[in-house]
Amino acid sequence: MTLTEQMLSGLPGDPLAGLSQADDLWLRYRTGTLPDAHVIHQADTPLDSVDWDVVICGGTLGILVGAGLAQRGWRVALLERGVLQGRQQEWNISRRELAVLTELGLLSEPELEDVIASEYNPARLQFGEGEPLWVNDVLNVGVDPRGLLDRLKAKFLKAGGQLFEQAPFEAAWVHPNGVLVKALGQGDSDQHPPFTTRLLIDAMGHFSPLVRQARGTAKPDAVCLVVGTCAQGYPTNDKGDLIVSFTPLRHQCQYFWEAFPAQDGRTTYLFTYLDADPRRLSLTELFEEYWQLLPEYQQVSLEELRVQRALFGFFPCYRQSPLRYPWGRTLAVGDSSGSQSPLSFGGFGAMIRHLDRLMAGIDEALTSDCLGAKPLGALQPYQPNLSVTWLFQRSMSVGVDQRLAEQHINTMLTVIFAAMAGLGEPTLKPFLQDVVQFSALAKTLAVTSLKYPGLVAKIIPQVGVGSLASWLGHYGSLAGYSALEPLARALTPLVELLPPVQRYYSHRWQDSLFYGSGKDYNA
Repeated sequence: MTLTEQMLSGLPGDPLAGLSQADDLWLRYRTGTLPDAHVIHQADTPLDSVDWDVVICGGTLGILVGAGLAQRGWRVALLERGVLQGRQQEWNISRRELAVLTELGLLSEPELEDVIASEYNPARLQFGEGEPLWVNDVLNVGVDPRGLLDRLKAKFLKAGGQLFEQAPFEAAWVHPNGVLVKALGQGDSDQHPPFTTRLLIDAMGHFSPLVRQARGTAKPDAVCLVVGTCAQGYPTNDKGDLIVSFTPLRHQCQYFWEAFPAQDGRTTYLFTYLDADPRRLSLTELFEEYWQLLPEYQQVSLEELRVQRALFGFFPCYRQSPLRYPWGRTLAVGDSSGSQSPLSFGGFGAMIRHLDRLMAGIDEALTSDCLGAKPLGALQPYQPNLSVTWLFQRSMSVGVDQRLAEQHINTMLTVIFAAMAGLGEPTLKPFLQDVVQFSALAKTLAVTSLKYPGLVAKIIPQVGVGSLASWLGHYGSLAGYSALEPLARALTPLVELLPPVQRYYSHRWQDSLFYGSGKDYNA
């Protein structure tokens, strides 16, 4: 019996079966054997009638958008494949990011406090034998997903939204005046009556069938592989780890760890960045590594632990992101859109970051009837501050056949994060929350290049000249977006005088500069 089987046997929900299913899917991604998806079809004739303004598929994070749109008076149907309830494991985020929930009127201040299950400070960053860095108020708040979704569901229903549980998406037909959506019922052969809507929003995540149809046979350009648990029995520890690495390269991977105090134990993750080469580790193999290294990482024996739940998955990332659907009247949000950097797990944090922008944009698209592929594509603009992180992801990973000194990545990260910390929290904190800003990046590069030119020279052959050239283009765009954003903001009085369609496009241009330069972090 493997360590994973010993530690996870008997847990509720049969995580070993779930792990096997996740591994089967990960193998398909690595070997390019995903089945074709043909779930979206085009139709030339108009629908006789359209019953909904918006149908959202995927309730766990779709409820965030659905509640906001219903409160604005739109007719919204939310389709959830199972029962709409959050997982038990907390979502870690920062308080300042959660403020959008009260600003949009989705939660009151007391309600927000009620869904915060845990909070800690400080958090550590450390690589190899480098000195630890400690930061406060970054990913230090644990939100109770079930409590949050219960409150959002109540707000959604009170505002007139309708929830359809046990209604997994099956297929859709895009007509000139709307979309016909079919969803399965509780029985294998049952179906709900078709939904007709002006706009279909895909919030089904990384593995959405719409994403698979749009991506076709393209393999992910990068993947984050993650395993972990929430367990009791650790020594008392009210601190956290944002990113820690204490081992050299293993199995052509650099292992990183996170740890957070949770309401019912301590959550620990092992994750690594890699490509989708068929020879890569499986999730099961990574879990065995987790159990072997966890005692050293947390100074605890496995016999002392009482595992509450297992956590595992993989997060595919594509350079061609955010994803724009070509069919019209369809919009990907959250993980479906790929609107997070390749360094991020995505999920709740990525959705929260863009929630204000998406709410305003979808509302305006519905009002001005900007629902074709081109105007909806403007809601998923190119963001250079996310694209520049591809080089960071590449520098934190190693190719299957690449040869690097076993402490190369640890040494590099120690130097870079020390440079950021030396420049102060305004440089370090945004990066730790998946936001890159030009001035902070430029200063970090300057300090690192001047102090450690030899290390910088070693990074170039590691990442490759092609990746570096691509990065320079995104870096230039980040500089341009940062310079243009104040001008775009100054034009707001003129933009508000434009006709509806032109105003819609102008607002999306302003948003692309604001978010693409990372200025939203300081808003």
